[in-house]
Amino acid sequence: MKNVLKLEEAAMFALSIYLLTIIDLQFSWWVYILLYLAPDIGMVGYIINNKVGAITYNLFHHKAVATIIILAGLLLVNDYLLLSGIILFGHSAMDRIFGYGLKYFTGFKNTHLGVLK
Repeated sequence: MKNVLKLEEAAMFALSIYLLTIIDLQFSWWVYILLYLAPDIGMVGYIINNKVGAITYNLFHHKAVATIIILAGLLLVNDYLLLSGIILFGHSAMDRIFGYGLKYFTGFKNTHLGVLK
């Protein structure tokens, strides 16, 4: 079953790349690549404690948040929001391929996909 989930996440990552190709954004490809790891800033909350870390990490890695930002970018015709949402969506999908799911308050390694090794 895990392979099916990984395949699904790979398809969502491919969708994020596809969205970049069909939506005419004012940014070059290298901006996407440069900012691709930016959502990991959410891990900074773990400096405070596990609860804050899980909240900040999940905020930057939740696909519903990414989708809302994409929709806001489309409705407001805002390329910055669109790019941000696409990056969040693609990054979240790629993280889940590697097993980094949404975090529980009990620690970074406890995710909705299981315990990280």
